[in-house]
Amino acid sequence: MEAPGLVVGAALRAPPPPPPLRCSPRGAADRLLVFSREPRPRLAPLTRCYCSREGKGNARSKPHREGSNSVREWLIFVSLSRLNVKANNDQRIMNLELMSQETYLADERHEGVDIWELFSEAQRNILHLNKQRLVAMEELKKLQDENKSLLQDIEVLETERQGFSIEIAESSRFSELLLRIDTMTISGMVGMTEASDLRKKVIDNRYMIHSVFSDIHHKQDTELLSELRLFLRKPAEKPLHVVHICSEMDPITSRGSLATYVTGLSSALQRKGNLVEVILPKYAGINEDVIHFLRKAEADYESYYGGCWHKNRIWTGISSGVSLTLIEPVQLSYFDRDMLRGYPDDFERFSYFSRASLDYIVKSGKQPDVLHVHNWETAIVGPLFWDIFAHQGLGNTRILLTCQDLTSQCLEVPNMLELCGLDPHKLHRPDRLQDNSETNLVNVLKGGIVYSNKVLLMPSTLPRDMAIQGLGHGLEATLTTHKEKVLVASHGLDGELWDPSKDIYLPQRYSPNDIEGKSFCRKTLKRRVGLHSGSSVVVGCICNGDSNTDGLREAVRVALHGGAQVIFMENKGPVMNSTVQALKEELKGDRVMFVEIYDEALEHLIFAGSDIFLCSSFYGPSLQIAIRAIKYGSAPVQINFPSNGSRQTEWHDYPSTALSQYIISTYGDMSLSQALDGIKNNPSQWDWRIKDAMSKVLSWDAECYDLHWEAYSVIRKL
Repeated sequence: MEAPGLVVGAALRAPPPPPPLRCSPRGAADRLLVFSREPRPRLAPLTRCYCSREGKGNARSKPHREGSNSVREWLIFVSLSRLNVKANNDQRIMNLELMSQETYLADERHEGVDIWELFSEAQRNILHLNKQRLVAMEELKKLQDENKSLLQDIEVLETERQGFSIEIAESSRFSELLLRIDTMTISGMVGMTEASDLRKKVIDNRYMIHSVFSDIHHKQDTELLSELRLFLRKPAEKPLHVVHICSEMDPITSRGSLATYVTGLSSALQRKGNLVEVILPKYAGINEDVIHFLRKAEADYESYYGGCWHKNRIWTGISSGVSLTLIEPVQLSYFDRDMLRGYPDDFERFSYFSRASLDYIVKSGKQPDVLHVHNWETAIVGPLFWDIFAHQGLGNTRILLTCQDLTSQCLEVPNMLELCGLDPHKLHRPDRLQDNSETNLVNVLKGGIVYSNKVLLMPSTLPRDMAIQGLGHGLEATLTTHKEKVLVASHGLDGELWDPSKDIYLPQRYSPNDIEGKSFCRKTLKRRVGLHSGSSVVVGCICNGDSNTDGLREAVRVALHGGAQVIFMENKGPVMNSTVQALKEELKGDRVMFVEIYDEALEHLIFAGSDIFLCSSFYGPSLQIAIRAIKYGSAPVQINFPSNGSRQTEWHDYPSTALSQYIISTYGDMSLSQALDGIKNNPSQWDWRIKDAMSKVLSWDAECYDLHWEAYSVIRKL
């Protein structure tokens, strides 16, 4: 029975359903799709059928046959619906459908209907569209790559612009100061002899002018002259040449507080007119995008290790305005790894690097005033220097060791010292490298303390004697023996990176004089981490290696009891902090949020949006967290104390620095419950305290720099 004929309906009528199948006399294998046996028109190819708005055919189209609308609509519908299937559909089904259409079209061709041309044209169109799609995707990828490249170029230009702006400011202040001396001379305020002495002093100390004199154009001649005369009487300080030999530097390669310390101190020294260089291993995962003018030196050099000489490639560049040298071993793959450290052969890796750094310094003809080494990774430089290199043109060089973390000391069997050229029999002694507890081993960090001219314990608010006893971790006897060369200092803040008045990561910036932006940051933070909005106090915490699970658990209990909301984020590191994981499994609720993946922008927002910040203590890595919290208007609270609220106060009367004195006197005895009560019951006094804290100078150019300069100056005279 034949299917009823197709009826051409209204323009908006949907296409008719497909006709039924019929069996060919030739058998089921030749089963075909057929329409009714009404006369079928000869159809034009799909792409050649163009209709104007008036319904007239295009000049290039074939004549339109009457009665072909429904057939054409149906063929277009079938062809496009079956050809435009998704790429992940079953290919076998698609092939069967195409075979059926081809068989039907072949049959229709015998009957004089030119449908094969329509089908072929449709196939070509779809292939053409697919090609265009691929081309468009390639163009999109090119645009994305170009966009990424442009963003990197913008960052470089911005860095160069900032450096250029600083250079212009320094040059302007220097020129203005000389011109002011001229006007003072003409007006008779100073005689010609004194004016000549003042000019010479300014010219000889040109690179110190920007840091010594501020707001020159706002000062009267009498005030400025007073400052100039004080500057004239100040003894001239010879600029220092400092070379850092270290395992990390921010933002090139970073795992802990050492990286930001090296960058901050190096930049501060450079701003004061000193020459600073940093030597690093060339790790496989180093961030080359932040190194300007990175280039490989044309010549290699050799360094001694394991009884033979090994070739090393040298890469040079500039980062944060500081000269940078990267050492890459040619034959050994010590630094072609995913992590900075944490391998069984770490002693070999870093003793090789330390020896290679000293070989490089000697062979390049450098004669630095200070070799600044850090932690156990480069502490071996001390014994190497005095036993091997001091007599190779470095007789006036001295060694400064900073200890960011005394818990990692690197114990090894004595014979391992032979790898870098040291004599184990000479060094495996109680007064040298022999470990104080495991006497059959050598202690690399102890060797650094013994063989350095000065030792800085970083960072701490504890006075020296308290720091030696409280932070010694088995090295108390060694530190006590060398107490006269031990100093205590803390990190300074990077004034460009950690300042809410110019922080690029904040949705709205703020300062002690305009604090409104902090409220906006608090709202943004709550929305970002999924906390409900409202006037609840926000307690933030960046968990690091010092974080104590019991202390944090008790702090959360107190915070929730006081109606606060709590946000945890693990510190920057290679693996998830176990403390965060443990707390997340225990503490669940809509007022406690955990950020398990480190996010730099979110870290800045947590500091800005928090009212209170939990710190393990006010020494060690947590001190830097406390200083950042103060700068961003968040009160730091210690939590590593007994749950009864008692505080250790015996060292409060012996602070080591002005910064530590302020932190201890303001926040040393403050518990979390007291902070919550202060915000709730006396908001005006609390706001005043927060603004006063934010106004303190916490950058590297303040007391932190002075403490380091004191250490450098002392060892230069030894």
